[in-house]
Amino acid sequence: MKKIVLPTDFSENAWNAIFTGLKLYADTECEFYVLHSYEPHMPNMLARKGQQRLGLIYDSLSKYSTGELDRILEYLSKNHGNPNHSFKTLSKSGTLEETLQHMATTKDIDLIVMGTQGASGLKEVFMGSNTVKILKKIKDCPILVVPAGYNFQRLKTLAFPTDFTRTFEKFELLPLIELAKLWKAKVRIVRVADEPGLKDIQQANMKILEERLNMISYTYEDAEFHANVSGSIEKYVQETEIELIAMIRYHHTFWEKIIGEPVVKKIAFHSHVPLLMLPEH
Repeated sequence: MKKIVLPTDFSENAWNAIFTGLKLYADTECEFYVLHSYEPHMPNMLARKGQQRLGLIYDSLSKYSTGELDRILEYLSKNHGNPNHSFKTLSKSGTLEETLQHMATTKDIDLIVMGTQGASGLKEVFMGSNTVKILKKIKDCPILVVPAGYNFQRLKTLAFPTDFTRTFEKFELLPLIELAKLWKAKVRIVRVADEPGLKDIQQANMKILEERLNMISYTYEDAEFHANVSGSIEKYVQETEIELIAMIRYHHTFWEKIIGEPVVKKIAFHSHVPLLMLPEH
């Protein structure tokens, strides 16, 4: 059984991420954890009688959190009749990234599905302000980031951008391979570079990738370079029929060293399709 965490702040964006996760894994036996993590605004703790106020605030937040989670569970019980799916709700005090990290390690979580408001939102809200923090902190669990307003219908084609400058471990690619098999989807391996050809190490890594993906359908494509990598990927996705982007998140990447741009952060906040961040070794 697959274990998937669905963080929520009870917003429309969070609901959209939940629905995307349910549809994406409709034919998979899953146990979903609908999670709400809360913490009080710290300046409230510094006033007189701070400890007493802290207790009251936590009590109020806890009741609100539990009540809203109960409503979600009631809705899913009435309207989501998929026998493959079961649900649990969790209300936790603390930061979302700390709570998710604890769950990932103690409950053997397979995937986190969460929404992001995106950089174009009118204000930075709960999920948007935490998305990049979570991507940075949680490295050993796949995370699916769903953009606001995305309406998932099918998964025919996935894009996997890479520059082939690193090797590809088996476990890193498993979530990508699993989805491709589940939906009989094709993987487009997309190379974004402003120079032609591959060096010896890149060719070696490409061969390793071929071995890893030998059980699914894939193609190689070069994406035209437009000023920066994230913008090039975004333009490529807009011009092709891509339903999901998968990326391995690793620090000090070739892209960031050479071009000086935070590729993962930019794509997470600007992508119009879901972004699957694969685990790193």
